[in-house]
Amino acid sequence: MTLRINDVVPNFKAETTKGPIDFHEWIGDGWAILFSHPKDFTPVCTTELGYMARIEPEFTKRNAKLIGLSVDPVDSHQKWLGDIEETQGAKVNYPIIADRDLAVSKLYNMLPAEEPGSSDGRTAATNQTVRTVFVVGPDKRIKMMLAYPMTTGRNFDEILRVIDSIQMTAKHRVATPANWKQGDDVIIAGSVTDEEAKKLFPGGWKTVKPYLRVVSQPR
Repeated sequence: MTLRINDVVPNFKAETTKGPIDFHEWIGDGWAILFSHPKDFTPVCTTELGYMARIEPEFTKRNAKLIGLSVDPVDSHQKWLGDIEETQGAKVNYPIIADRDLAVSKLYNMLPAEEPGSSDGRTAATNQTVRTVFVVGPDKRIKMMLAYPMTTGRNFDEILRVIDSIQMTAKHRVATPANWKQGDDVIIAGSVTDEEAKKLFPGGWKTVKPYLRVVSQPR
């Protein structure tokens, strides 16, 4: 199936390194970051899982939980986690989904629905499209998707930046400009009239163009 932003994220049940889960139940009333990997014991993914383990507290501050996925069984994941802790200096405390039957990868359109077989005998190259990050909101809808090639490590600081933007713009009637980060000026949403803006932003704003009104980040 094809997935788009604002689609309800497909639910599934799966085994993980922390036991069985029902994905929607596991998300609960918070945010979730699902990030996938084509194979255990792959070099780039080893660094990614370790980095996410180090910055997990930053996601916790944002009411967001982490969950990984790799196309291998749980016992393989558990052995890989030892390597990650040894080489990356961080213990992975979030669950890793065991997608041995490729079910979740197919459900999330990371592998073709007609792809045969299981993880047995497959290589990272065979599964190279299983390299996507899904940001899911408390409403179980996809807020962002980001896919990377196997040879390029993902920028997970960008995921934090995106969550900050989404959470703020959901609360205030603003949007964030290119390369925005916490504390930078923002843009008044195009749906807000100047009369409404006077009430929402009594401190005023800078009009670059009628459709481009810059204001300090709301607190």
